[in-house]
Amino acid sequence: MIAVVGHGDLAPWTLALLEEELCARLARCAEAGRTGLVRVGQGLPVAFGRAAKHAGLAMVAVVPTLNRVPALLRGPDRLAAGELLLLSEQVRLVEYDPADRDACVRADERLLRACARVVAIWDGTASNGHDTTAHLVAYARSHGIDVEVLWPDGAERVPGLREEAP
Repeated sequence: MIAVVGHGDLAPWTLALLEEELCARLARCAEAGRTGLVRVGQGLPVAFGRAAKHAGLAMVAVVPTLNRVPALLRGPDRLAAGELLLLSEQVRLVEYDPADRDACVRADERLLRACARVVAIWDGTASNGHDTTAHLVAYARSHGIDVEVLWPDGAERVPGLREEAP
């Protein structure tokens, strides 16, 4: 299984660049019979889902639940979740509170442990208490998971766009 992690404040033009770049990389994963895994949310998860679909990579969308009931997501994440569900072959329900940053990090760590590879959309900056990308990269590496860092030329972040990584 291959997962994507990355900054939650990626500029719209960066998401377009990434979707294109991911499509080529994910086509190789599809040929190898892998499956993509993404936690629902706006921004990077949708770019990953679209690229996976275009590349022919089967995808699993991870949906948060609270007490075995799908959790209420923020408005933009709710719309993104709908698109990701349509792009996915499977849905995995995972118990965590999407409004709790620490719960999201723990959920991401559990999901990464099920993966052989992680594509990290990361500019190399350290975790700042909001963005968890650096932490998840270090976590994956410390657990022997292959990490591929991707930061294409022209990629940018928009500070304040979104505080949490997807």
